[in-house]
Amino acid sequence: MKETRPIILVTNDDGITAPGIRCLSECMAAIGDVYVVAPDSPQSGMGHAVTVNTTLAYEQLHQNPYAKAEYSVNGTPADCVKLAIQHLLPSRPTICVSGINHGSNSSVNILYSGTMSAAMESAVESIPAIGFSLENFSWEADFSPSKPHILSITKRFLKEAQPYQVLNVNIPKTNTIKGIKVCRQSRGNWHEDFVERKDPRGKSYFWLTGEFVADDPHPEDTDVYALKQGYITVVPCTFDMTDYQLLNKIKNTYDTEI
Repeated sequence: MKETRPIILVTNDDGITAPGIRCLSECMAAIGDVYVVAPDSPQSGMGHAVTVNTTLAYEQLHQNPYAKAEYSVNGTPADCVKLAIQHLLPSRPTICVSGINHGSNSSVNILYSGTMSAAMESAVESIPAIGFSLENFSWEADFSPSKPHILSITKRFLKEAQPYQVLNVNIPKTNTIKGIKVCRQSRGNWHEDFVERKDPRGKSYFWLTGEFVADDPHPEDTDVYALKQGYITVVPCTFDMTDYQLLNKIKNTYDTEI
């Protein structure tokens, strides 16, 4: 009996023309049947935003040789996943892979990331997902050193993944990857500044700038630390944001009957 190939939903937040999504599609075509549904323009930093006040539209494209079908959506990464599952794909995907993002999504960056929010949206729908990011913002970034690792991580996850599970995978900017490390998310924050400028009419406008600072007191088992050492990092994630440690601590203090 012929083995059924998995249906793989590929999406991103850099937009459907980004080199990273083309590379990820190529990798996934070696594993299963690829369906690409991605934003028609860059959506970096959109987080888990969804479109509710305007209409959504899609266009079928024929530019990606690795895809069974390819769709461009005028919405956010989360919109793309919702539309793909509910309307565009021939059946529910076996897995969703998002990326490859141009730039790291380690530490607290996962909260802002459209790449990871797309993966999380898939998990909300009980479909396992992986977000892939390369620690290189350049449009000319070399993704080739990461390809065999993306394949091995995805193949293993396909065998072992359960519904609702998500992996956040970050790849260091190096041609000599040392290996793969399963890590926890590092603590960190953006030290931000709004640079004020004037338009030709004298009206103020602002550019957001900033520097990410990792301030984890014990960083040795974190994603930021391992990336700096040249390792691909794998952080298991969940959309359940309950603080279970605090839950158990305050339960008897706050619980009341009225």
